[in-house]
Amino acid sequence: MKKFLAMLLAMTMMFSLAACGNGGDNGTDNKGGGADAIPDTMTSEDGKYQVAFITDVGQLKDKSFNQGTFDGVKLYADANNKSYKYYQPANGDQATDDDRYDAMKAAVEGGAEVVVCAGFMQEAALKKAAAEFPDVPFVFIDGYPVGLDNVAGISFQEEQSGYLAGYAVVKEGYEKLGFTGGGGGTNPACCRFGYGFVQGANDAAKELNKTVEMNYSWEFGATFSASTELQTQISGWYSNGTEIVFACGGSMFQSVAAAAGANDGLVVGVDVDQSAESDAVVTSAMKGLSSAVQWAVAKVYDGTFSDIGGTGTALGAKDDAVGLPTATWSMKTYKVEDYEKLLAGIKDGSVSVDADYETGLEQDWSNVTLNII
Repeated sequence: MKKFLAMLLAMTMMFSLAACGNGGDNGTDNKGGGADAIPDTMTSEDGKYQVAFITDVGQLKDKSFNQGTFDGVKLYADANNKSYKYYQPANGDQATDDDRYDAMKAAVEGGAEVVVCAGFMQEAALKKAAAEFPDVPFVFIDGYPVGLDNVAGISFQEEQSGYLAGYAVVKEGYEKLGFTGGGGGTNPACCRFGYGFVQGANDAAKELNKTVEMNYSWEFGATFSASTELQTQISGWYSNGTEIVFACGGSMFQSVAAAAGANDGLVVGVDVDQSAESDAVVTSAMKGLSSAVQWAVAKVYDGTFSDIGGTGTALGAKDDAVGLPTATWSMKTYKVEDYEKLLAGIKDGSVSVDADYETGLEQDWSNVTLNII
């Protein structure tokens, strides 16, 4: 089954790399249009919806985490003649655990046979809902085991994807970098992305015998939303010499891209291939959100959900679940063959990427001057 997952993830990543105009990891082709060709809303004849999606904070169509996850729901449902619906917790960016629980309860009462929940902030509500509805399987994307057999935690080794991006942009020649992350520094996925980005930049700079600079901030990203405050901050970075910024946090991308456009700056996207969203995007640190959702939901319907329920599955390079979009990146100096060699090294373990951001980030970096804001 693990081999099947790797095949599915590889197929999805291959399609996303070839599809310049559809926003990244949107899975298998749907009459040539991918997930974008499938409506976000549908009408069910019986008023019930079998596959439910509970959004994280931020916009559904964020061209990043929410959208990449929902793409997996739509693609699976469309390919398997299942009804589907998304539920956004009340109060938007200020949603509480009760708001998230209410959305999950509404999904189950609306006929959900499986509920896909996006983001680590769902944990408390998910524990309550899953305990109340033990016969309903829940898929916890960017999550972890919560002690219930009907919850499957699916996480990613984002530090590997961040590493690939940091290494690539330094090899491309950029020496003044930035990272702005969502969740206020408490989101494990964003923390892993950022920590990996620093590691990759440091290793590439070491090989080039140079030192690079990096601004590193969690300010103005607690809700993963676009904001004038974030745009102003990043505009200041660009004005002071920053060349490229890793925008790691859903709709925060909009603010970073706007700042880049106004200052001739450049951007690293996140989660999905964001090259179609702005000419400023050089590359994106991707993870296989859509394909992981399809794989997990399929296990509900083929009767093998117990293989992943009650446990955590961490997907990384060995599963073809992280990477950069080589077909759409705009790098000229850093070659695809060099990237593929590095990726192979991460897969076979000859290149080590640390995931312990809680202690590792504060180290004295040999070739990165890190300015933590």
